[in-house]
Amino acid sequence: MTLKDRTLFISGASRGIGLEIARRAARDGANIVIAAKSTEPHPKLPGTIFTAAAEVEAAGGRALPLAVDIREEGAVATAVAKAIDHFGGIDILVNNASAISLTDTPNTPMKRFDLMFGVNVRGTFVCTQACLPALVQSAKAGRNPQVLTLSPPLNLDPKWFAPHVAYTMAKYGMSLCVLGHAEEFGKHGIAVNALWPKTVIATAALQAIGNVPTNLCRTPAILADAAYVVLTANGSDPANTGNFHIDEEVLRAAGIEDFDHYAVVPGTKHLLPDLFL
Repeated sequence: MTLKDRTLFISGASRGIGLEIARRAARDGANIVIAAKSTEPHPKLPGTIFTAAAEVEAAGGRALPLAVDIREEGAVATAVAKAIDHFGGIDILVNNASAISLTDTPNTPMKRFDLMFGVNVRGTFVCTQACLPALVQSAKAGRNPQVLTLSPPLNLDPKWFAPHVAYTMAKYGMSLCVLGHAEEFGKHGIAVNALWPKTVIATAALQAIGNVPTNLCRTPAILADAAYVVLTANGSDPANTGNFHIDEEVLRAAGIEDFDHYAVVPGTKHLLPDLFL
């Protein structure tokens, strides 16, 4: 199974992991809806919906760049309608957009708290809700509809909460959507899964946090390759929904054993483990 002629609606696809997933799907000839806020270059966060569209098309796909704030219900509904009008439907939703602040309670401004919950939890729910009718139609047409959310496995060890309780709650909110929607959407034949990296991934967002040695990280390519494996699996198989996948485990199960080329610095032996694992 490939992603040829499948339509993917990817939030936050103007850069980083979202863009890498889009480019990987584009190599199959997929249609990519780039749903993100960036329409103008940012001094610290390179990439816009238009530069992402150019990369997708250069990789062999078709792109529809749409400026959308996924916190806004009306904006998401409009973007979904435009996507359906342009490509004829939506087969895959990738909930990639996310906001992060690794701060403790005294140092988390409520504006930042609201941003994380607005983008991570509300945005994931709004995009899923808006895409659901199109995904149901995709299932009826036998097009293997899927929802893939970039969120961690649920781990209630307090050590993952104490240092940054607001961020952890916001990311776990995304994971709870996966847990609930996998069960809810099974009757429609829609697979719903989560994907999370085993190691820290070098992205522009990571650089914005600061004090993280990117030479001890992997590139977004490993998540893109793992996402491809998940999205091309038979979603009607009960074993292929409701999973909290880890990128390296997905690729190992697919027969890949060499991960060195995913490292920012190939040959690095001790990479930084990601949160929540």
